Amino acid sequence: MNRLFLAVAILSEVIATSCMKASDGYTKLVPSAISILCYVVSFYFLSQALKTIPTGIAYAIWSGVGIVLISLIAWLFQGQKLDTPGIAGMTLIIAGCLIMNLFSKTSAH
Repeated sequence: MNRLFLAVAILSEVIATSCMKASDGYTKLVPSAISILCYVVSFYFLSQALKTIPTGIAYAIWSGVGIVLISLIAWLFQGQKLDTPGIAGMTLIIAGCLIMNLFSKTSAH
């Protein structure tokens, strides 16, 4: 269940950040409201995941996966360009999350 909480936190944060871009500096009501609501949902579910997942592991996954997903959404829907260093950096983020989860004794619980 803790991983489900973390997944909901990540997806909510990605939606919130995407809507923040669409809110045009929080000047458009609907995307602003969605952004704020999704951030609240994200932090609530992150707090639930932190009951059983070590803080460093949870935050690394939450932020790392969020960065990759936001970058992909921005590339697909907002015209953001992804260059080779950006893709390399995201690959390292994914590798770091995998290494922490698969090999770190900190993630064992």
